[in-house]
Amino acid sequence: MRYLSFLIVLSSFYLSACATKQHDVVIYGGTSAGVAAAVQAARMNQRVVLIEPTMHVGGLSSSGLGFTDSGNAGAIGGVAREFYEGLYDHYAEGSAWKWQDRAEFTRLRGQGSAAVHEETRTAWIFEPSAAEKVFEKMLAEHRIEVVRGRRLDRRHGVRKDGERIVSITMTGGETYRGRMFIDATYEGDLMAAAGVSYFVGREPNSLYGETLNGMQYERAVHHQFVKPVDPYVTPGDPSSGMLPGVNQRQGMDGDGDQRMQAYNFRMCMTDVPENRVPFTKPGDYNEREYELLLRNFEAGDMRIPLKIDRMPNGKTDLNNNFAVSTDFIGRNYDYPEANDRHRQAIYDAHRTYIQGLLWTLQNHPRVPEEVRRRVAPWGLAKDEFTDNGHWPYIMYIREARRMVSDYVLTEHDCVWTKRAEDGVALGAYTMDSHHTQRYVTAEGHVRNEGDVQVRIKGPYPISYRSIVPARGECENLLVAVAISASHIAYGSARMEPVFMALGQSAATAAAHAIEEGVMVQDVDYSRLRERLIADGQIVDWPTE
Repeated sequence: MRYLSFLIVLSSFYLSACATKQHDVVIYGGTSAGVAAAVQAARMNQRVVLIEPTMHVGGLSSSGLGFTDSGNAGAIGGVAREFYEGLYDHYAEGSAWKWQDRAEFTRLRGQGSAAVHEETRTAWIFEPSAAEKVFEKMLAEHRIEVVRGRRLDRRHGVRKDGERIVSITMTGGETYRGRMFIDATYEGDLMAAAGVSYFVGREPNSLYGETLNGMQYERAVHHQFVKPVDPYVTPGDPSSGMLPGVNQRQGMDGDGDQRMQAYNFRMCMTDVPENRVPFTKPGDYNEREYELLLRNFEAGDMRIPLKIDRMPNGKTDLNNNFAVSTDFIGRNYDYPEANDRHRQAIYDAHRTYIQGLLWTLQNHPRVPEEVRRRVAPWGLAKDEFTDNGHWPYIMYIREARRMVSDYVLTEHDCVWTKRAEDGVALGAYTMDSHHTQRYVTAEGHVRNEGDVQVRIKGPYPISYRSIVPARGECENLLVAVAISASHIAYGSARMEPVFMALGQSAATAAAHAIEEGVMVQDVDYSRLRERLIADGQIVDWPTE
């Protein structure tokens, strides 16, 4: 009993110590953006703490998204480029190649660049464990305080004095005081809890004068059903109800809604027998969830519904492909605003769905034999995510909340009809959205809606005003991931290298706000730009 009392007193003392410890910069979210922000803050002699809700840093870059969506590698500088240089150094070591010869791998190409670029000494496709190792090394080199497994109390955990955040408190009671705060979460959780304006879903085209926002029925030709597939529980009988995830069509092209583009997991698989863990049928497997998949095969679509991109050591970054794949379409609408328990349920449902999908493709008798044969060699990588059943640590949250500030990045920025004069990073990827829903056509067939894939004119600047709240809402918060952007513009900007660049820029601005004694909205941009360029950041791109 005395020992228990001692622990209670010690715990109370610890929580009190946390509450009184003052930091210059408090970063919530150990994503790639959060790591980059922490590194930059430390380099600028700020007392910084990085708080990550899980036990692992790096976000999606260390959770399976190793096939870098760079768009244009020349637009990536600063801390982000250092990360890819760190991966090059990792793979230059012979010990990094256990399951494959390095020379064989370097012949592959990534998304917009070679897998390994010898001239610039960068590596653009990589294993999750390699990414986490590089991130951890960067944090350790700068002796950054990292707090793991602590989640923001989103209802009561943000204390403000006027327009300034004074402290943030975790669900376990730990409190972190700071002069500046950075939200580096995919969800925009700190931003929302601080009372900053945001949007969830797809704006109508009319709001910002765009052409690619809102619902996309006619444009959605990619990852689409190419054979007629019946959507009803009993084929041909609308009274039997629709299969899971299928809706009646609502609205017109360009109309806004609150639907979210689909989430999935970026799976790290392998076909190396010695390193392979077989796919297993989940205990809560529901065959009806795969009825569209099975009917699609039976209709004659024989495509393998998996995008398998090769990573080092015989591994993959697995993504969605074709009509029915790893995207759990229509099952994430509640996620951005859900409480922690509901979010976990959504996470679990996505995991079960993909586990069941992979098992179905290998084992279900209604899957064509040729498809089963081609999927048969694959399994999870035994040496990845070893403390999580070889499953990625986080779900691929393609978008959630998006801040609405004094500058909203839109389609016009991406096509160069509008240009921010206060750039702090470059976007360089295609305007891209995955599907958001399935619906029934007038002919009584199922179809996917929401996919957009439109090239941009070239790298474009992302405004500093897109990473700070609107004037009058919060004066000491910067947002590095859930930035102020329309749905379709965010679809271009939402890439891991860009998030790292925005994290670095946010930390630089935070340090300047402290030094200048101003709110983040009043940071001297010319001075900020000068420091970013000096630190290797690329903030502008020639228009000709």
